[in-house]
Amino acid sequence: MSVVSVSMPEELLERIDQFADDHGYTGRSEVVREASRNLLGEFEDRKLEGRELMGVITVVFDYETTTVEEKMMHLRHEHEDLVASNFHSHVGGHHCMELFILEGSLEDISTFVGKIRATKDTLTVDYSVLPVDDFGPLADID
Repeated sequence: MSVVSVSMPEELLERIDQFADDHGYTGRSEVVREASRNLLGEFEDRKLEGRELMGVITVVFDYETTTVEEKMMHLRHEHEDLVASNFHSHVGGHHCMELFILEGSLEDISTFVGKIRATKDTLTVDYSVLPVDDFGPLADID
């Protein structure tokens, strides 16, 4: 197995170590390997390929970090054909939340989420993806 060096904030490393201890992992490498496999597999769901999808992405960042808000605005305009709606709100005492509603293909939504995740100084990025071309039994009703 190859050995890889990764830079990360000390706080994140401490959280990984605590997570490993709390959940019975043998160490941080095992946690990072599993997280990597999960991240790489997120958008490989064959049931979603070729379907019309909706994505809901929530981003939280410190309100003093204006570069994140600028990047969010840039992404919104760069992907205006994908972004159906966008909402900005202040949460807590020092944070902003950016909410994106996307409509598009798995590949396009995946690319958008990847660009948000790559944005420096975001605190959290959470999302869900679901098909809008079939909502189960109600989709069959005329």
